[in-house]
Amino acid sequence: MSIEVYRDAYGVPHLRAGDPEELAFAQGRVTARDRAWQLEVERHRAQGTTAAFLGPAETPWDVFVRRARLADTARRCLARLEETDPETADWVRAYADGVNDGLAEGARRAPEFAATGLVPGRWEAWTPLAVWLSTHVLFAGFPTKLWREQVATALGEEWTELFAADGPATAGSNGWLVTGERTASGAALVAGDPHRFIEAPGVYQQIRLACPEYDVVGLAVPGVPGLAHFGHTGHVAWAITNAMADYQDLYRERLRRTADGGVEAYGPDGWRPAAAHTETVEVSGAEPVLVEVVETARGPVVTGTEPAEPGTEWEGLSLRYVPRVTGRLGFEALPRLLAARTATGVDTALDAWVEPVNVVLAADTEGGLLHRVAGHVPVRPRANSLRPVPAWEPAHAWAAEPAPLPRAEVRGHAVMANARGLAAPLGVEFAPAHRADRIAALLDASDAWTPEATAAVHRDTDNRAAAPLLAAVEAAEGLSPAAGAVRERLLAWDRRMEADSFDAGLYAAVRGAVVRAIAAHEVFAKLREPAPYPEVFTPWLHLGPRVGLALETLLTAGPLPAGDLARIVREALEETAAGEPPAAWGTTHRLAPWQALPHPDDARWPGLGGDHDCVLSTSSVPGYTDRGARASAARYVWDLADRERSGWIVPFGASGVAGDPHHEDQLPLWLRGELAPVTTDWNRLTKEQE
Repeated sequence: MSIEVYRDAYGVPHLRAGDPEELAFAQGRVTARDRAWQLEVERHRAQGTTAAFLGPAETPWDVFVRRARLADTARRCLARLEETDPETADWVRAYADGVNDGLAEGARRAPEFAATGLVPGRWEAWTPLAVWLSTHVLFAGFPTKLWREQVATALGEEWTELFAADGPATAGSNGWLVTGERTASGAALVAGDPHRFIEAPGVYQQIRLACPEYDVVGLAVPGVPGLAHFGHTGHVAWAITNAMADYQDLYRERLRRTADGGVEAYGPDGWRPAAAHTETVEVSGAEPVLVEVVETARGPVVTGTEPAEPGTEWEGLSLRYVPRVTGRLGFEALPRLLAARTATGVDTALDAWVEPVNVVLAADTEGGLLHRVAGHVPVRPRANSLRPVPAWEPAHAWAAEPAPLPRAEVRGHAVMANARGLAAPLGVEFAPAHRADRIAALLDASDAWTPEATAAVHRDTDNRAAAPLLAAVEAAEGLSPAAGAVRERLLAWDRRMEADSFDAGLYAAVRGAVVRAIAAHEVFAKLREPAPYPEVFTPWLHLGPRVGLALETLLTAGPLPAGDLARIVREALEETAAGEPPAAWGTTHRLAPWQALPHPDDARWPGLGGDHDCVLSTSSVPGYTDRGARASAARYVWDLADRERSGWIVPFGASGVAGDPHHEDQLPLWLRGELAPVTTDWNRLTKEQE
């Protein structure tokens, strides 16, 4: 086996092998050595076995994973891949073999194994598919349908979409393409940043994969071979954002226990047997949890309490998701992407893509351009996209063929930022247009873009979403002198959410007070009641965060009387004026990454600039915490004129091992909005000695 491992100045692995299969092995092996703890956490999350070493807090997730049958779906997808594309199946298997080869060495370097007593397990060929599934099963946000059900029940059908995402949404990714006519070099630039919940180690891994067939730099998902989302081959570069498409459904199921202890479900053809078995979730420090796994003709049942008595009926919700139905995840596209040399090649590769559904931008050195949606969106009634639908009504079934996927020409530049646009026919809720419009306005300001200038777009903190609240502040009457002074400061503010801005901190304080008061209003009393759904869905069902995200809409439309809104804003100004002077925004808006084992010194995490709807999108929960849990999981600029003028960054570093020199060495650059250089000259890299 001919494998060489090199590192750049930031410890990023550059791998060179004799063929694609050897290279996949090398990718798995180096990832296991660099990120053994992260890989094993992801494997256990995909199998629903995390509570066995992380404790009771992980039980709700494990129960959901078992009920949703993620591991079994991964096995099913691998089996189909082996039938239809055995070469790709072998490539995935080689990656898993590489993980197994490097896992013991990586575990010896990672102190978390000793701290939890976890012993490294074994990766199967289907494990990377399971990791991909568990990473993205909640990505399309099907629990939002549970929230809409709650809203319709509590407020009435006319308010079902009151908290809709485009007014506004969860933070999302940015991406843009500038054609050669608008750059200093005459070649295209592709840039952006995916926004996700920040995890430590990071959810993206910088890596280079080289063999005689291709040579690609990009951002990998640890545990998954290839470069699914972001890559630059030297000839073509591609990037994605979440299309905000709706491709998962919830069905209201009528279930009953049979005399022999089995389960039946009521569907379009009446009562029919459902598959059912029991699994045990082991829990460290607590009793094991028995989980009955039930699957109807629609899909696995993910909610509902199962009685044991024969003849007893109950209700549950089944989840219908594309990989479970089709046996495909789209992994066929992964090796084809690596081998692509043109935008047309990227386009052809992504015809095989399934989940998640993405908007794609690509450009090549010959001037080829691509702007399309990739993935599988089922065709069914709009009602399916809004709320859970009756399993027994045949009208809610999926059509045999998926929806056609939109595409568009690129003229000058193209922007993708989760807003309603190219993918509008495929979804219900999209991000507000603030980020997309701001990026487009910035790109319009120059016809000579360079990689360095393009990176500055990442750092923009203009907060267009502040306008409705500031308008309400301006209209406030009867203020005390102190509250009037707060108002004047806010109206003079430049609306930039800079970390060192005291006015941005003042705005956040007033916004938080408004959000809390709206959430406490009597009109929303029923929405404050606990939802009858499993704990894993709780983040989608809390009223307070929903109010914070939908504040723009609630200030201009909705069930709250105008007089009450005016009073709430006035009282928020008075409350802020009477309290301690707000600190600079970055003092309270500090990074809050998720870690399987939290760091004992939470105060070590630095302050952030940006806000929910800024291009520098760093999301908190207004009114409840300013801590930033969601932000850029990576940033990149791909230069099609010269790959070595490209740049990239991740929040922490290339290594997942605490104490390693490259564990957090990129954090200072990430905080400043700077990029690390992409180095592709092998002579400027350091060869790693085995």
